[in-house]
Amino acid sequence: MKLTGEILLEDMNQAERARAEVVESVLPAVREAAREVDASAQFHMPHVRQFSEAGLLGLIIPTEYGGLGGGLRDLAAACFALGSACPSTSLAFFFHCSAASRGLLAMEALEAGLFSEEEARQVRQFAERVLYGMGRDGFWFANFASESVKSEKAAVTISTEARKVDGGYLLNGVKSFGTGTGVADKYLVTASLDGYDTAEGLCTFFVDRDGDGVRPRAPWDAIGMRGTSSGGIVLENYFVPDEMSLAIPGAFTRCMQMSRGSFVGNQMAAVCGYAGAAHTAYQNVLKHLTEKKFADTGKPIGTAPYQQELIGKMMVDLQTSILWLRRQLQLETSEPPIASKHEVVKQWRLCKGVVAECGFSIAANALKASGTSGTMGDPARYLRELTMGIVQAFPAERGRLMAAQMEVEGAEQSLFGVGEKAAEQQT
Repeated sequence: MKLTGEILLEDMNQAERARAEVVESVLPAVREAAREVDASAQFHMPHVRQFSEAGLLGLIIPTEYGGLGGGLRDLAAACFALGSACPSTSLAFFFHCSAASRGLLAMEALEAGLFSEEEARQVRQFAERVLYGMGRDGFWFANFASESVKSEKAAVTISTEARKVDGGYLLNGVKSFGTGTGVADKYLVTASLDGYDTAEGLCTFFVDRDGDGVRPRAPWDAIGMRGTSSGGIVLENYFVPDEMSLAIPGAFTRCMQMSRGSFVGNQMAAVCGYAGAAHTAYQNVLKHLTEKKFADTGKPIGTAPYQQELIGKMMVDLQTSILWLRRQLQLETSEPPIASKHEVVKQWRLCKGVVAECGFSIAANALKASGTSGTMGDPARYLRELTMGIVQAFPAERGRLMAAQMEVEGAEQSLFGVGEKAAEQQT
């Protein structure tokens, strides 16, 4: 039997297929809850326990930490499969897995000798807390970095401040977008040390979901991906003990050096969820167009020229998105690497936009092909879900602009910047 993840990842090895079978085992329950997730704009909490018991919360965690030992290829296939069942759940799962980079890249940086002997103990302790938490302990993680503050020179601007006090740090700030708000067992929060106005001051902290000084920012009532619980958090003098902090100046940027892409980790897997959703939107409308007949001739509606033109366009868009994703996977996972980090990131800037726009186009054409009745059913839901792809992280227009700048000027926009509030501490 062909697994859903194999639609994207055709050349799975035996270990990858075994992990994909675990993903396949949860798809019926995820699919069954999808309409309720969209209608209620709430994450389906039973998924947390089901995923944890299946071991999926440790999908990309090494086996020595209790995980399944997968990598980016596994995560991409998993997000595609989950996206085919429930796009919101796929995105929420991706953001949980993105927290793994805080442990995996830190361990790689240690092996590369980027930390002193004194720093290494703290880095290792923090990294192991992440890796064991996701692998052995089966915790769901939320990864809070994004903020509403924008700057021209950075993709993500961090104005949340971490101020050193006796025994730890006080965090103050607002995280405007954070998938897993109120759902995750563990929060990871990125903040800037006071006294720093560059990415060197960026640090990571464990935050207790129900701790004093942390509260949800706002209900998540978006046009799409409504079941991700992405409302964000507000931090007001939240105290983090030293042992729950990775607050070594420059640690963030040193770890980021180890990634082929961004420090956030495995970003391309997120849009694999969009491609999975687009695949289901297409399959559903194709089934509708072949089963429903014209009253006068008895022929399938899909035999009409108008419908077939839409089907052909959807076929092109679906194959385009899958081929772009396979190429990006090759660039990010091949050993030895076949392209420089500069080239990998440039290609990613283009890939994200292509996949997101193809997915949105498929959903729009599936709705057109469904007619008025589709506005009250799954075609409308998939259009809403895939709308998020054309704005989330960065839109296609911005990605093309950034890629062109890298091509012509040889420079890339900084991934992370520091907001005015944190920078003011420098003066």
